[in-house]
Amino acid sequence: MRWRVALTTQTEIQAEAQAEAITSRDVAKGAGTTLLARLGGVIEVVAQPLYVWLFGLAGYGLYSALWAAVNLVENIADLGMTSALQRTVPQAHSEQEAVSSLRAALVLGVGPCLLIAIIAALAAPSLTHFFNASTQDEGQLAFIIATFVWTLPLWAFVEVATSALRARRVFGAEIRLRLFWEQVVRLIMSVGLWLAQFGTLAIFLAHVASLIAISLLCVRLLARHYDLRLLFKGKLFDAAWHDTLKSGLSILPANIVARLFSDAPTLGLNALLPGAQGAIAGGLFAIARKISSIIQLVRIAFAYVLAPLASAQSKIDRKGVSGIYAFATRVSTAVALPTGIVLAASGSALLALFGKDAAIALPAVAIMVAARVAEAISGAAVPIQQVISGYRSQLLGSFAGIAISLLAVWWTMPHAGLTGMSAAVGLGIVAAAAIPMWQLHRDDDVHPFAPPFGRVMLRACLVTLGGLGLTMATHWLPLAAQLPLLVPILLGSLWCGCRYALPREDREALGKTGRALRLI
Repeated sequence: MRWRVALTTQTEIQAEAQAEAITSRDVAKGAGTTLLARLGGVIEVVAQPLYVWLFGLAGYGLYSALWAAVNLVENIADLGMTSALQRTVPQAHSEQEAVSSLRAALVLGVGPCLLIAIIAALAAPSLTHFFNASTQDEGQLAFIIATFVWTLPLWAFVEVATSALRARRVFGAEIRLRLFWEQVVRLIMSVGLWLAQFGTLAIFLAHVASLIAISLLCVRLLARHYDLRLLFKGKLFDAAWHDTLKSGLSILPANIVARLFSDAPTLGLNALLPGAQGAIAGGLFAIARKISSIIQLVRIAFAYVLAPLASAQSKIDRKGVSGIYAFATRVSTAVALPTGIVLAASGSALLALFGKDAAIALPAVAIMVAARVAEAISGAAVPIQQVISGYRSQLLGSFAGIAISLLAVWWTMPHAGLTGMSAAVGLGIVAAAAIPMWQLHRDDDVHPFAPPFGRVMLRACLVTLGGLGLTMATHWLPLAAQLPLLVPILLGSLWCGCRYALPREDREALGKTGRALRLI
């Protein structure tokens, strides 16, 4: 009788585990909705030429430098809370424990940013010496800094809140937040304030206003998916506080390195070159980075999804992580490789949208796109390592990446200028993504290159050659004809990469999206 009860209990446990197990379909569904949410980045890329036309390269460069500074400070001051929730919330044993983790993340992540904003606003006149601007913007630079610095706590809150939603597998919640409110509202307000004769100040005021709007929506979404009444119950410094702090601090170096690769070059170029020349150089790097960020959307989509899913899967069956890791790598390869090469080959046409002075950024665009393609193919290792590996193992890739980048900067700068900075950043990005992949294979016996990866890579390369040939053929056409043709070539390469490079089981895992796009 006892044997039968034990057998029944074991059967029930296995059935429950199978029901909760994470599959490739879960990854695809989450990545799809997250990718839609991150398409706000595409709107941002499209908006950049308009910002340059309205405010000039120097004005846009100043905006890029200040926003880079905010992002960099936020990534350090939030103590890794935006990533910590991906580990602690999926593994919480009760709603109170999950809400306690959210409370800890809000206090630890937003509190320091708010304090820094207050100090920076009071010290704004002294901070003007760290930024170069055009002559017409120098007089109002202190006021711009004192106003724009409030984006720091607002952005920290948005980052923590949306991270908390992703931790609950609410991957599509950012669609309205980052696609509509953050980007479209900012664009509309920037144009409106510019027409009202606010000049360069318009884009800074619009940015603050858009973050206020998105913060209010974040509170509403959090209330839907967390019992916020529990925020004020229990001890503040409980076990969840310590777990969240420990998890955040372990991930913080990787977050800082990723942000350094994105924003430090803009700040460095702005500081190294005097006056408007520094602002323009920083703006050109920001343009190259924005174009390459189209490829980065693929990695970000899977990174957002893989962290909480791998965390949940590791609690059920650690070996099951290999399957979703391999699936994400195959899809990233099929998407990023053909899309990235077509995008790099179209660099001259894209830069023409920013004016003739932007043409010198073409080598930077090619380098940054190539680095982002390599990162997308190997970058699935980073979010998985953050939730299944030891805390200390996460430090190697981050420190090695930044060390390689700094060494390259020392070797190439200042004589190589924008191109040298881009090469240094690209090397660091690739190293920081590839080293965790090697560590997962060595320490956890997990890697994504089991069959049919080789076949996927070969077919993706063939699709890439076709897209590259079509793109190069458009170079014989006038610019007005090149840009309209770029969109169908880009989308066609993307579709062919998924349709012909991915095996049928991967395409079937894409679910309704795969059927709607006729990938099956």
